[in-house]
Amino acid sequence: MKTNGIELEKEILDQLPAIVLAVDKNFNTLYANNAALTFMGSTPENVIGKHCYNMVRNPQCKTPECCIAQAMADGKVHSIRSEADGGTGNRFLESTAVPLKDEKGEIVGGLEFVLDITQKVLDEKKLNEQGRTIRDMSTPTIKLWDGILVLPVVGVIDTNRAQHMMDSMLNKILSSNSRAIIMDIQGVAAVDTAVANHLIKITKATKLMGCECLISGISPGVAKTLTQLGINLGSIKTKATLSDALEEAFSMINLRVITTEAKQ
Repeated sequence: MKTNGIELEKEILDQLPAIVLAVDKNFNTLYANNAALTFMGSTPENVIGKHCYNMVRNPQCKTPECCIAQAMADGKVHSIRSEADGGTGNRFLESTAVPLKDEKGEIVGGLEFVLDITQKVLDEKKLNEQGRTIRDMSTPTIKLWDGILVLPVVGVIDTNRAQHMMDSMLNKILSSNSRAIIMDIQGVAAVDTAVANHLIKITKATKLMGCECLISGISPGVAKTLTQLGINLGSIKTKATLSDALEEAFSMINLRVITTEAKQ
């Protein structure tokens, strides 16, 4: 361990996993720790005295969004997330910059601390993709017949799920040119004012797409709750069972269900 103050500080900074970069007001690199050199795939000889924006190819470099430029401009701390290309390929970074001042308090440069959050970002993206997959599985809009769709709903309907249901239904209506969609809520245990409002909004949105929405599977308990709450579903067509709703949907597209006896 070095005893000289400056050498000691540099040794400590060189052991940090975070990138540490110091520049003057012209963006000439004054110092880069080992993590910074590794990220840039370079050596001190090729970095010190060179413009930092030529070393770290960040989209925010040489723009008003550059956090170290902002720190040197207003003397405040600035942070930003970005994607940069060093010498080791594209990485996601979280940067925080502070101004460097002399003895008189004048800003003479900037110091930037950068964390490589690539794995964190990739993990977040994976979780988001898994979340979308789960939501898609929980709200599958199925084509039952040419012009007829069905969305079986099971579980709790909150604001986020209702929005996803609406997006799924509208996209499917557009791609299939359907004229009728059945939202079967037999698997929904409870319907309160909020859930009823979500259902009303969804049916209105489908109607604007030229597709009539029917709600099936309203249990006696749910019907009683809606009545007690004074909720009026208005002009929304409701059916007790999915089969009743399907028969109604067939009539909407000018098809008729005919029951025939099986041959012996």
